[in-house]
Amino acid sequence: MERKFNHKHAGAHHKKFSSPRPKQSSLIIGRQPVIEAINSGKPIERIFMLRTATGDIIPQIKEQAQNFNIPVNLVPVEKLNGLTQANHQGVIALAGNVTYLDLQDVISHVTEQGETPLFLILDGITDVRNIGAIARSAVCCGAQAIIIPDKGVASLNEEAMKSSAGALEKIAVCRVNSLLKAIDTLHLNGIKVLTSEMETETQLFDCDFKEPVAVIMGSEDHGVFPALRKASDVLFRIPMAGKFESFNVSVAAGIILYEAMKQRM
Repeated sequence: MERKFNHKHAGAHHKKFSSPRPKQSSLIIGRQPVIEAINSGKPIERIFMLRTATGDIIPQIKEQAQNFNIPVNLVPVEKLNGLTQANHQGVIALAGNVTYLDLQDVISHVTEQGETPLFLILDGITDVRNIGAIARSAVCCGAQAIIIPDKGVASLNEEAMKSSAGALEKIAVCRVNSLLKAIDTLHLNGIKVLTSEMETETQLFDCDFKEPVAVIMGSEDHGVFPALRKASDVLFRIPMAGKFESFNVSVAAGIILYEAMKQRM
């Protein structure tokens, strides 16, 4: 069932990723078009701004970007020229496919609906197909929200939307500038934070998913950032019959979400 929220822009760290060159149709080029797009509430993934850009509207763009938690990347002119041959005036925005929501607003909405929060936190997952598949499983299993950082995770572009089979349009997506602060917000709202971790004794089936929970999923190569693991309430592992490295992260998320749904049914 599609969940409805009051949409507005919402809100990092350690991992870098590369992304393909965006389509020209996804670019908002020039200072005035960018500020107008921000003020109109148009979804914006991030803003690329010339490091040396000056002028009255530049502070306004930065301020509004901060208000709506839109990342601003200060870049050399070569980066901007590589995105477009048009007169960019030192400012280019990348239009988004998802409207990001405020985490506290989503928590309040879910609890007001009488539902028990089941959220996912994605840390350093850079494959858009994995994110799309995770979103699809999340919707199928009744999770209400996905929390992502504004840096170090793949953009929710057209490929992610396609991989999710439309699920990214049916689940709340909260973009935050700090996953640690997001965990603080979750804790203040009585939501436990669980981390999927290979090196621990507690097994998935030992976790109580009937209570409000958020599950952190890390990248397959680096796992979950140590500070996030430390801030978690429970570390658990998915037991495996065979001795192999691990499940693909989207498959692992599906297993965890299905266990949560089974316990809640």
